[in-house]
Amino acid sequence: MTDQKTPDPTTTGTTVPTPPPRGAGAPGGASGRVGPASTDAGAQAEASTPPAQDTEDTLPRRAPWTLQRKLIVTVVGITSFILVLVAVATSAILGQVLEQQLDAEVKAERQSVEYLRGPVAGGLTAEQILEQQPRQSGYFLAVESLPDAPTAAVVDANGDIVALTDEQIAEISKSIQNQRGQFVATIDDLGTYRIEGVSFGGTTIIVGLSRAGITETLTRMLITIGLLTAGGLLLLAVATSWTIRRGLAPLRAVADTAARVSVLQLDQGEVSIAERVPVRESDPRTEVGRVGAALNTLLDHVDESLTARQRNEERMRSFVADASHELRTPLASIRGYSELSLTALSRGQSTALETTEASLERIQAQSLRMTSLVEDLLLLARLDEGQELVYGTVDLTRLAIDAVGDVTPTGPDHEWVLDVGDEPVLIAGDTGRLHQVAANLLANARTHTPAGTTVTVSVSRNGKDAILRVHDDGPGIDPSLKDELFERFSRADRSRARQTGGTGLGLSIARAIVDAHGGSIRVASKPGDTTFEVRLPARPADPVAS
Repeated sequence: MTDQKTPDPTTTGTTVPTPPPRGAGAPGGASGRVGPASTDAGAQAEASTPPAQDTEDTLPRRAPWTLQRKLIVTVVGITSFILVLVAVATSAILGQVLEQQLDAEVKAERQSVEYLRGPVAGGLTAEQILEQQPRQSGYFLAVESLPDAPTAAVVDANGDIVALTDEQIAEISKSIQNQRGQFVATIDDLGTYRIEGVSFGGTTIIVGLSRAGITETLTRMLITIGLLTAGGLLLLAVATSWTIRRGLAPLRAVADTAARVSVLQLDQGEVSIAERVPVRESDPRTEVGRVGAALNTLLDHVDESLTARQRNEERMRSFVADASHELRTPLASIRGYSELSLTALSRGQSTALETTEASLERIQAQSLRMTSLVEDLLLLARLDEGQELVYGTVDLTRLAIDAVGDVTPTGPDHEWVLDVGDEPVLIAGDTGRLHQVAANLLANARTHTPAGTTVTVSVSRNGKDAILRVHDDGPGIDPSLKDELFERFSRADRSRARQTGGTGLGLSIARAIVDAHGGSIRVASKPGDTTFEVRLPARPADPVAS
């Protein structure tokens, strides 16, 4: 065995680094630990290097298949697969039937070979026998009578008799070895034949028929099926494309409508969404049409919401202007009267005391006016929060009598009629707030009806509900204001006159109080017949429980 020596580093071309001596310094007095420092610097440099930008976001993505294309490919593909299976199955069954038919024909030919024994015994070849006894095209005959050499011939498609060569005969002889019954033999340049032989004595006769008819029939059938299948698939693709395109038309209409709506300016100003999916594309009786109908419903809701928002903004601006005017007027009065008093006092006028007293009275009146406005706003806010109600037993009949008694001195030019029964109508509620409802309704009738108008206040009971009605025979309510009559900041008179304009809070306060009691308020108006009806439950739901 040959010893294997480790190559000496000093004798080979490989240079092995030698570690520096322990404690030895680098040249120039630098520390010898250069490796870690350089490693840290490399790490810092690597960390400071920005990561490679992912290029997947910048590469153009392949456009996805549309739903129409997917459906067409799926329908045509499945149909093609089914047709191919049908063609294969049909070809197999037909081929089997044709093979069985050919088998029966070959058996019939084999059973009728007795008439060939004489010609064969006479030394005739297969070609000579077929010349004497013509057969159909594709007929095969091979004879062997020892000690003569075997001969064979076929009748071709033109009816001519073709003798087989020795090589072809040898090929047949080789293929029939160890074969019994019928079998298929292939002959070069002539095709395949189904043959069957019979032997008696020293003579062997083999008959057969060509399989070319079967092959030709199957080929013609497959070509016909293929052409019909291709034409049918083309027609199916066109029909499917047209049907799907028509079926998806509502979805395209929905997308187009949504795209047009998306560019509308809806964040400010007076807006309106006029875009809608066409009626023919939004038939709710179809699955796709329901999408268009749903979008139209959504757009209707959004349009109504935007209109309501715009209307509320306009009311808010009107209210701010009205409230500003209502507050500015008493503030200006307070300022004017205070300056008048100070001037009179500073000049030491003899009438200073009288002037100051009158000014203080006007200042007090204006401050009360401001206090009433602020309290109305505060009341609405508290009612929204479910506060400000103190429940107790309320006699609605007594409440109506008191309200009419309070309003009569303020409206002497109106005729006030009270229609109440002898039995009191008792409910559970807040007496003060319900009195405010009646007072606001009567004040509304007094303010917005001309002199001589008859105002009738009635109280009745309907089942478990108590009903308070305020009826007048005035000119009625403008139909354009009927839907927003109980909205906050809504005013029948757009002017800011103190006598008629008001602040638009009276009826909204009345509705808020009635709603807090679980009741309802509505109005029915036509010229000469206006009725406000307040319906209150005898025992409202517990606000704490709700």
